[in-house]
Amino acid sequence: MHIEILVEDSSGKMLLQVLLPQLLGPQGEPHTWRLHAYKGIGRIPQGLVTKADPAKRILLDQLPKLLRGYGNTPGIDAVVVVLDTDKRDCTAFLAELKAAADVCDPVPSTLFRFAIEEMEAWYFGDHDALLAAYPRAKRDVLGKYVQDSACDTWELLADAVHSGGSAAIKKAGWPLPGQVKHEWAEKIGPLMDPDRNISPSFRKLRDGLRRLAKDAP
Repeated sequence: MHIEILVEDSSGKMLLQVLLPQLLGPQGEPHTWRLHAYKGIGRIPQGLVTKADPAKRILLDQLPKLLRGYGNTPGIDAVVVVLDTDKRDCTAFLAELKAAADVCDPVPSTLFRFAIEEMEAWYFGDHDALLAAYPRAKRDVLGKYVQDSACDTWELLADAVHSGGSAAIKKAGWPLPGQVKHEWAEKIGPLMDPDRNISPSFRKLRDGLRRLAKDAP
C-alpha cells in the first residue's frame, strides 16, 4: 500500500517522519508513504474551486484540487490529511472536509485526522517522552493541561519547557515560534511510544493508520 500524507506545517512533518515507521513498519516493508508539509492551514475554497496560488502552499486552499488529482493517480491507495483543529467545531470541520473528498470522481480513499487543538497535544499525551526530553520542565505548568482541550496548547507547553515561556517566544516573533516547534518534534518525537500515548486525537490517527495497513490488499 502507498499512502500520501498531508500536514499543515514542517514541524508536523518532522514528528510524523519519526512516528510512521512505528505505526506502519519500515518504509517499503511492505507499505510506502510520502509526507507533504504545507505552510499553513488556510480554508477550503468556496464552491470547492481552487483559485489560490499553489506556490504559497496553503493546505486547505489547495485540498479540493489535490484530492481530485490523487483520485485520478494510479498507485496511490490512500490519502491521509492531518490538521490542527485550533478553535474549530470538530464535527462541522470534518463534514466540510468529507464534502470536499466526496465530490471527486473517482473519490480517493481519504482519512482525515485532527490534532486537538494543536499537534502539541500529542506531546502532552506522552508525559514520559516529554519529561525525558525536558527533565527540567515545570511540572506545575504541565499539570494544568487537560488532555485534548482548547487551551492555547503550544503556549502552555512553551511555558513549561522554554526559557521565558510563550511570552518570550511571542515577543521575539517569527521565526522563533516555528523553530521552537521543530525543536519539540526533534527532541520529543523520537522518545514517543504510540501505544503509551493518552491523547484521544493521537490514538485516532494511530488506529486509523494501522487499520489502513491491516486492510491493505
